[in-house]
Amino acid sequence: MAGWVNAAAMAAALLVGHCAAAASAETCPHEGALGTSRVLSVDPKHYPRVGLKSFPDTLPLHDGEVVLTFDDGPSPPMTNKVLAALARECVRATFFLVGKPASGRAALVQRIAAEGHTIGHHSFTHAHFAHITPEQAVEEIDRGIAADEKALNGIETTTPSTPFFRFPYFESTPAALDLLASRGIAVFGADLWASDWNPMSPQQTLKLLTSRLNQARKGIILLHDPQPRTAAMLPAFLRYLKEHGYRVVHVVPAKTDEPPQQHSERPSGAATPPLEGG
Repeated sequence: MAGWVNAAAMAAALLVGHCAAAASAETCPHEGALGTSRVLSVDPKHYPRVGLKSFPDTLPLHDGEVVLTFDDGPSPPMTNKVLAALARECVRATFFLVGKPASGRAALVQRIAAEGHTIGHHSFTHAHFAHITPEQAVEEIDRGIAADEKALNGIETTTPSTPFFRFPYFESTPAALDLLASRGIAVFGADLWASDWNPMSPQQTLKLLTSRLNQARKGIILLHDPQPRTAAMLPAFLRYLKEHGYRVVHVVPAKTDEPPQQHSERPSGAATPPLEGG
């Protein structure tokens, strides 16, 4: 029993220990802002695959905590509007960039990073990995990372500065998963999404997302910054989080000397749904 208590205390201390860099509501210059409650370091060795829509495990989030992630950018002017909404609330998110558009929008990629957000990778052309060869899959991964890194840092490399990857449409394959694991790259799924790729109004998108969030109570949220409906509804969604006591967690890559953190398991009876989004 004593050993379990010590382990629980250590896990709690680790989680609290990553709060220092957060843009909290208290330090945000905008009065009444949501802020970022804490920073969570993610080590691919301990969290190789996260997101209950695709995998058995997810990030160690407390009740009421969410991680905001955006796919398919960068895409002006919508990505700019998303960044402005996040900045107003001092909220930090993770952007999974598609390499081809990123390669022509270095200034926007650098702005995302300069404003404190995490940059992950989302292939080069947003290909269907279920419909391409293993060799093509490797090329999609490598070219996507190289294009993102070139836009971000001016250096074309297939070693990502942030080892986070999300498959387009969540279409992972065993071979691609093994490849990413061998290279120390964490694969992100999602715990819930707004289905913001479907035709609907910003108000309908907000209603659907908040309904799903109130059922799940926490998790990695999938959004798409190039979608006009997402950019339009985001300010209201961030205010909803504030008004209903939700807290935003910012994920960053772990330093090599950081210890593992506690896993969160898929709730009993949860099932992997058909492929969507991404």
